[in-house]
Amino acid sequence: MFFITNRQPKGNFSEQTLGKKYEFDLDRNASCNSVYYCERKGKDDHLELGSLNLMKQLKISKAKNIIFYIHGFSNLPEDDIFPRVKVLQKLFDNKEKNFALVIPIIWPCDNDKGIVKDYWDDQKSADFSAFSFARVLQKFMKWRDDFTSDDSLCLKRISILSHSMGNRVFRETLHQWNRYDLANGVPLLFRHSFLVAADIVNEALEEGKKGRLISQSSRNVSVYYSSGDLALRSSKISNLKNKVASRRLGHTGPENMRKVQSNIYSIDCDEISNKYDFPKGHSYFLENKKEKAGKVFEHIFNTMKTGRVKAEKNRTFIIK
Repeated sequence: MFFITNRQPKGNFSEQTLGKKYEFDLDRNASCNSVYYCERKGKDDHLELGSLNLMKQLKISKAKNIIFYIHGFSNLPEDDIFPRVKVLQKLFDNKEKNFALVIPIIWPCDNDKGIVKDYWDDQKSADFSAFSFARVLQKFMKWRDDFTSDDSLCLKRISILSHSMGNRVFRETLHQWNRYDLANGVPLLFRHSFLVAADIVNEALEEGKKGRLISQSSRNVSVYYSSGDLALRSSKISNLKNKVASRRLGHTGPENMRKVQSNIYSIDCDEISNKYDFPKGHSYFLENKKEKAGKVFEHIFNTMKTGRVKAEKNRTFIIK
């Protein structure tokens, strides 16, 4: 499994050395300025490849699609992120061999020991991580466009699946990338963006908001939400304590579909969220109780397979 991270490693990594063992320092959970492109060989066994080597591996992979997974808050690599990515990869492989390769993007969350200790400060880590991951997008674009022959072209389709506070990382990354590296507006880089249980305000995708860049950078944007998501209820309470009063996108879907671009789709998952993730109803995009592909994953796969989002005429859909 390949992964990209801006979590600080143990030891002296002042100079990145390709082929060196990378080990997460979970007690240092502030955002790191450097970005590490790595391969996971096994539990706590990680090797730093470097950006060019990782991108080369993605290019020669037999997978037709690359899907980057951005995790939510309070997720640690070995405890939460890698196991979830393994399930996601298994579900894709079971549907079709060599259809998709899942690459986690790992940003620093709290492990209850480091200097960042609560939900509110996880938001700060998400925001600060945007500067690092904006450089990843810029480096990827430069690598993609720097070719000398048709053989060097990378024709794989790129998608994003962001979960919970990972949507904040996604939104802020595009904002900083546009602010510092682009002329005015982001390129159409992603075939699909899947925003699951998004822990950002429900007006985030409207004109004049930072999240507008998500729809500008994507052919299609699918917003999966559930009013029964208990984790986002806690998020709302935490934000109210800090004087931020707005409903979350992962609770209601877009506030007003007439104010968002026409490539955004609102997918109501209220009827199945708690069945797949009891009692929180927050991580409902993977398996059902029988460890088979759940209906949300089936919707995601069908979207990637067909290039179209299954929805009604008003760009909404209910998963039952």
